[in-house]
Amino acid sequence: MMLNLSYSPPSSSFSLIRSINSNLPIPEFPLKYKTHFPKSNFCSPRCSISSPYSSSSLRFNDRNQFFNEENRYPHGRRENFRAYFGGLESASSVLEAVAVLTAIIVVHESGHFLAAYLQGIHVSKFAVGFGPILAKFNAKNVEYSLRAFPLGGFVGFPDNDPDSVIPVDDENLLKNRPIFDRVLVISAGVIANIIFAYIIIFTQIMSVGLPVQDAYPGVLVPEVRSFSAASRDGLLSGDVILSVNGVELPKSGPNSVSQVVNIIKKSPKKSVLLMVERGDEDFEIKVTPDVNTDGTGKIGVQLSPNVKITKVIPKNIYEAFNYTGKEFWSLLSNVVDSLKQTFLNFSQTAGKVSGPVAIIAVGAEVARSNIDGLYQFAAILNINLAVINLLPLPALDGGSLALIIVEAIRGGRKIPQEVEQRIMSSGIMVVVLLGAFLMVKDTLNLDFIRELL
Repeated sequence: MMLNLSYSPPSSSFSLIRSINSNLPIPEFPLKYKTHFPKSNFCSPRCSISSPYSSSSLRFNDRNQFFNEENRYPHGRRENFRAYFGGLESASSVLEAVAVLTAIIVVHESGHFLAAYLQGIHVSKFAVGFGPILAKFNAKNVEYSLRAFPLGGFVGFPDNDPDSVIPVDDENLLKNRPIFDRVLVISAGVIANIIFAYIIIFTQIMSVGLPVQDAYPGVLVPEVRSFSAASRDGLLSGDVILSVNGVELPKSGPNSVSQVVNIIKKSPKKSVLLMVERGDEDFEIKVTPDVNTDGTGKIGVQLSPNVKITKVIPKNIYEAFNYTGKEFWSLLSNVVDSLKQTFLNFSQTAGKVSGPVAIIAVGAEVARSNIDGLYQFAAILNINLAVINLLPLPALDGGSLALIIVEAIRGGRKIPQEVEQRIMSSGIMVVVLLGAFLMVKDTLNLDFIRELL
């Protein structure tokens, strides 16, 4: 799942790219329809400080197999992101994915910035990205900058800046404002992402309609690899597997693809009987899985739920808002549920946490697929970022809010600055180290990098 690690300390609002589990939640439309992207763990995607897909929080759980490589490729396909970075079309897709992440960052940080600026609170910096400054300008005592790595950002406050000429007792310093004012500034990033997610969903519904799917029995075979066991034994792209070894597959529920994958994995060098639908004909094919490197079976196919996609167009503005609200709450529910499952089963999910490299790779795949996926990708990242930032952890907005709540419980007596800085600094250090580790790990998992090593 994607863990968005975002930080908004008293002196700055800082969000790092969030981590993504290998499954991002793409939900089902909570009406009588099901959305184009069924539930799964997307995502929770780690997303930038404002950061989404291999996991939701960009994490898709097992209820949705759309981005579950193990289920899509029972022949043991490695992550192959070469296509995302090669060719003009793929380069364009990568840029679109980066643009989506950058927009989410800007929205998140703009929330903090506007909440402070409109209250007359001093703001010293607004940065998109992190690292070396590529371009900057100053306006009304605020430095606006674009930095080298567009996967993060921050809003800086002069509260503890030794070079600031503002008196330390100035009432318009963030640290000197009443508790409510500070809560508003710190929570504004989350509020901005929530609003942005709602706008994205509404725009999708009004412009292209909401993709919905009708499920049919069996599992679709979109791709059969050349020289694979499936190709050798007669399976073709476009076939629908209706049963495996006499066991009928239900309508494309969450377990249909997994059911086929598990049987194939358990049958290396053993004949597997498939009932296949091809056009108007149903017939049996015997496939003998090859042996994978880990000793499991593989047949060299891509599998996906057997669904047909249609678009639901609202008849009027009331219906558009109704659809938007239901889809928004469905996405939010999936993100929260995915996050809960990630923490409850952390020992099993920790290895699937991914960083910005994987998020961009997944985003590029989504962008190359269709515009509907890009809308969903952006909406889920926004919701995921908002939810995770509310967690009461030191490096997140929720951590800053927790410190303010403690201050309120203490009757307005502030926590000693040294203690607060130690708490926040430790959180930031963990985030930075985790981010660096995930970036290295995800980069080394890229197919063309593995071939070079």
